[in-house]
Amino acid sequence: MSKFPFRRFSTFLNSTEKESISVEPIISGILRGRNWNPIPLPHRTIPEPQGQDLDFVNVAHSHLIHSDWTKLDSLSNGLTAFRVKHLLLKIQKDHVLSLEFFNWVGSQKPSLHTLETISIILHILTRNRKFKSAEAILRPILASNSIDLPSKLFESIVYSYRLCNSSAHVFDSLFKTFAHMRKFRNATDTFCRMKDYGFLPTVVSCNAYLSSLLGLDRVDIALAFYREMRRYRISPNVFTLNMVMCAYCRMGKLDKAAEVFGEMENMGCSPTIASYNTLMSGYCSKGLLSMATNLKTLMGKNGVHPNVITYNTLINGFCKEGKLHEANRLFSEMKAIKVDPNTVTYNILINGYGQEGNCEMGSRLHEEMSRNRVKADILTYNGLILGLCKEGKTKKAAYLVKDLDKENLVPNASTFSALIRGQCVRNNSDRAFQIYKSMVRGGFHPNAHTFEMLISSFCKHEDFDGAVLILKEMFKRSVIPDLVILHKLYEGLCQGGKQKLVLLLCSEMEARGLTPQGFDKDKIIYALGLNKESQPFRD
Repeated sequence: MSKFPFRRFSTFLNSTEKESISVEPIISGILRGRNWNPIPLPHRTIPEPQGQDLDFVNVAHSHLIHSDWTKLDSLSNGLTAFRVKHLLLKIQKDHVLSLEFFNWVGSQKPSLHTLETISIILHILTRNRKFKSAEAILRPILASNSIDLPSKLFESIVYSYRLCNSSAHVFDSLFKTFAHMRKFRNATDTFCRMKDYGFLPTVVSCNAYLSSLLGLDRVDIALAFYREMRRYRISPNVFTLNMVMCAYCRMGKLDKAAEVFGEMENMGCSPTIASYNTLMSGYCSKGLLSMATNLKTLMGKNGVHPNVITYNTLINGFCKEGKLHEANRLFSEMKAIKVDPNTVTYNILINGYGQEGNCEMGSRLHEEMSRNRVKADILTYNGLILGLCKEGKTKKAAYLVKDLDKENLVPNASTFSALIRGQCVRNNSDRAFQIYKSMVRGGFHPNAHTFEMLISSFCKHEDFDGAVLILKEMFKRSVIPDLVILHKLYEGLCQGGKQKLVLLLCSEMEARGLTPQGFDKDKIIYALGLNKESQPFRD
């Protein structure tokens, strides 16, 4: 039995709750204040084959070492799990033959692959550093989702460890496979049980675990695990530290990310281009563009050359802040130093100009893409369509939508949202609503901004019934309405003598749990009941 309470942390890993939970007390409690006294590995022997079993094993072994698979086929009816196990042990020094035999048994009698035979082949493969082959065997077994299988498999590996003169690689491979499969609870259980027996995973496997956690945005657990690595003196490499920086950046803890970046050299790791790009992305996400730019300057001083990701990160940061002149300057700079812009680069700029309603610049960039043979994608067209729609050029936008078929591209939710915006700009609420219905029929999900555009457009033309239809669509899709727009709609309904409808909408909104923050129902009831002519929603 494991001495450490790994089950607590494993249960935490399996949690899908969104609220913030403090991870550190859970994971650090596993080891803090305890001496690491590994459990000795058990030495278990197995009965030797006798009589008919011995004869079968000897004959089959002879056929195996001579690769006489035809004769082996004739013996397949006599196979048992006991015989398979002993044959694997006899040929274990030849990992190629062992794997061939293991696969042959699987094709003849899959039921003979017990946890013992699986453990033996894992020992053989990992001892010979054939980790991909080991993972290929593990994946379908672990995918069964049997609750107790991982624990039983670990125990089987432990008991056959000495029998196969194995190495720590076998446990490391199991841990890494769980990490790759994103079975975090099982990976954590394996990590803790490995330590019980005095084994630690390699930094490569730890990185696989961290990467999978970051892939699911479990930054809290990733950082807790990193602290556990350091506690057990598993030396991080530059990939580990880059992921730790990424985790801190996602949490908004840029000072911590910068601290890790600054400590890299002392930890024996030279920052790579990915290190700079990660921290730079963190700065840009918080609008700290001068710090991001200074980091690019530091790259040059340290002999690290910026790549297309560096420039894309900076250009995107400036575009989000509406600083298109600076973004364009960086775009010119990257071309001047022979860093070729890619589809992402052009998309960022085209979307940036689209947001500003500058369809002319977007069009120029699209033409440049074509000249440079950079492939346009749906995001490129969405940026172009948005620019046209912001200027009310809906016919030109419609022509671009038709071009999507020629380019084998499929419109998405953003395409429809841009088209809806164009009709709203042209004060054509009904046409915007028709596009919305096409969007829904196409299986796309409108976001809050799309609904807000539609309600605002209907309210602007005092078509409050149309606005109510959109509000009910929001309720159906569990989207919380914007407070200001909601007040504008309710005010219009009150002025039209539809106070009862307002109350019904308020009740439905409350029942569905979609009340926006700051909404004051009492204020509405008071206005409806006592002062119908007032306009209670204006400051």
